[in-house]
Amino acid sequence: MATPASSQTPVGPDRVLAEAPYRIGAVSLVVRDLAALTRFYRDILGLRILLEADGAAHLGTGDTPLLVLRHDPDARPRQPREAGLFHTAFLLPGRGDLGAWLPHAEKRGIALTGGADHLVSEAVYLDDPEGNGIEIYVDRPASAWPRAPDGSVEMRNERLDHAGLVGAAARPWSEMPAAGCVGHVHLQVGDLDVAERFYAHLLGFDVMCRYPGALFLGAGGYHHQLAGNVWNSRGAPMRSDGTTGLAEVALLTDEQTLASARVRCSEAGVATSADGDALVVRDPWGTHLRLKPQPGR
Repeated sequence: MATPASSQTPVGPDRVLAEAPYRIGAVSLVVRDLAALTRFYRDILGLRILLEADGAAHLGTGDTPLLVLRHDPDARPRQPREAGLFHTAFLLPGRGDLGAWLPHAEKRGIALTGGADHLVSEAVYLDDPEGNGIEIYVDRPASAWPRAPDGSVEMRNERLDHAGLVGAAARPWSEMPAAGCVGHVHLQVGDLDVAERFYAHLLGFDVMCRYPGALFLGAGGYHHQLAGNVWNSRGAPMRSDGTTGLAEVALLTDEQTLASARVRCSEAGVATSADGDALVVRDPWGTHLRLKPQPGR
């Protein structure tokens, strides 16, 4: 693993994610109804529309893109047992932000698909109108994350303190806070061992937690920037082109981490391509990963 590099702005309750050698940039989804999905992410999640051009909508906070919706009205809807996206996880700065979002979602008639206290974080789950999974969560300070004797992070599904979250809100929800970001992306994969070889051995993530049917991968000590599970997709082959759902995940990194990943992919014979200073590689199930050096890191 590369040594964590410095970052100009902290994210979350402490700097562990901001200083990690990998962070999630923008997540790109292929959607059939661009107008409806754009309204959903603007009105429900509070993302700002930054750009609408060339059949795509770019949404985020301030001038930072977090989500790109690519329009393809002819795309085949992805099936639940295919590899691809499990959820995009939007990280809020504090408990009060999540507490403010909960009554906002209720007033909008949004049905949550779940909620849990994971010990390292508190999270709720929902789907967008085309079935793309979403998590909205807030981290506990890294110093409070329970750890096993081997240093791995312990994560569980405990009852969410819904009332406590709502009570922590200082003001009503208006939009995604400026410090909000995509904290992690959780994938459906066909095989956990294959996922570990690709994401840990090639890209350089650490296995932070092993859970029945799932693998949580972090960098720089964060509980996970990426995860993969086989709960619905065990044995899934590479996805075919022309389907809705996850198209690409941008990974913001430092030069040393990028260079190391490039060398490992080359030595393993993994096909890559260059797009400017970015390295583009496909995971074993066809998802594009764009490793981009972040200025100042």
